[in-house]
Amino acid sequence: MSQTLNLDLQFATQALQNQVLSIASLAQIRKWAGACFQSKAILTIRFVNKAEAHDLNLFFRGFDKPTNVLTFSYPTQGKSIEADIVLCLPILRAEAKKQQKSLVAHLAHLLIHGCLHAKGYDHLKPKDAKQMEALEIKILQSLGFPNPY
Repeated sequence: MSQTLNLDLQFATQALQNQVLSIASLAQIRKWAGACFQSKAILTIRFVNKAEAHDLNLFFRGFDKPTNVLTFSYPTQGKSIEADIVLCLPILRAEAKKQQKSLVAHLAHLLIHGCLHAKGYDHLKPKDAKQMEALEIKILQSLGFPNPY
């Protein structure tokens, strides 16, 4: 786990904070994010509702629907990574149920997915998707989670 992770957690509402913290502790969230970084990283992880996920997805990506995770990476000087990761808990909850996965495992997966986007990984091309998925599986398994695919 990275000892150079500067992590800020934000919650759209107090109710959302209570829901997230009933699924995973702050220490677990920090551990999951930290497993993705070997160099300095400055992250803000924000948990949002569907309305905020929709607004962000529409404004920044042009998609008129809410989404499960968004990553905003910022250019830096040096070797540090700076990013905001937005997770929509209601969508994650629905996906976990539909995919018959535990919510905690799905949350860990999508957080790691967002962190890998912050590091520059993407899945637009099949070769890139395969590489990103393999890394997600490796990190998740190191944390005790099953292959999400």
